[in-house]
Amino acid sequence: MVITIAAMPAYNEAHAIAEVIKGCKKYVDRVVVVDDGSTDNTVDIAESLGAYVVRHEINKGYGAALRNCFETARKLGANSMVIIDSDGQHDPSEIPKLLEPLKNGFDLVIGSRFVNGNGKNVPIYRKFGMKILDVATYIAGGLNVTDSQSGFRAYGQKAIENINLNGTDMSAGSEILIQARDFKLKFTEVEIHCRYDLENCSSENPFIHGPMVLFRILKDMEYRRPLYYFSVPGMIMASTGFLMGLIFLQNYFLGGSLRFGPTLLMVMLTIIGAFMVFTGIILHAISRMIVLNEHIRK
Repeated sequence: MVITIAAMPAYNEAHAIAEVIKGCKKYVDRVVVVDDGSTDNTVDIAESLGAYVVRHEINKGYGAALRNCFETARKLGANSMVIIDSDGQHDPSEIPKLLEPLKNGFDLVIGSRFVNGNGKNVPIYRKFGMKILDVATYIAGGLNVTDSQSGFRAYGQKAIENINLNGTDMSAGSEILIQARDFKLKFTEVEIHCRYDLENCSSENPFIHGPMVLFRILKDMEYRRPLYYFSVPGMIMASTGFLMGLIFLQNYFLGGSLRFGPTLLMVMLTIIGAFMVFTGIILHAISRMIVLNEHIRK
């Protein structure tokens, strides 16, 4: 039996969740609401509309709610799952558009606000921040997509079975893409639309959300891409120190003097940069050995 569910993290979404649930029920077999410690009547509304509700007694974060979405999908034996925001930003009528590629062998379908020239209604500051996170997610080992922070996605059975989130914050969207790359999930993007004119929209402040997600991505990069995390910055620092040294030597031979402060900075940049380069190379070799051992075990 093929079971398709729509799952949504929710935190104090009583003002909008009813319409989202009603919209989703037209296209899926079951609606799952993961209530992340709401203090309003979000749960009462969801249950009255027949949704399968998972409750957190306290607010644990978006990532923890997403993790429960996947756990519940496995528990219910779902073959496919759509994750949608519960605040009304996404249009449930676009769910079939996300589910269709799953029938053609894709494991992950990302609803993108920017594919096909879309995204004209997205504020410029959001576009800029999202593009930075897109690039950082890709470098950290994720997929090369146009909207890495999209909260509107569809997952096939392989994705449901394999994705297991560790983080609890808003960086979960990037973590999923990194795991999708690890498990070699076949992905595609489809055009979706997102509303930014909602008064009670629950999206986090982008000026707080963006740096938090970027910090988490960089932490993942430390383990997954040590060459990028250590060696690239190290090469820049060492090169800067080396060039400073050449300039200082040239000035010295032309009759100038070596000042203590700039000279000390040059030495520190060169030594620390070289240390970071070798650290990145060593950690990269270790990570490759770990991956090789895992393949041998399989």
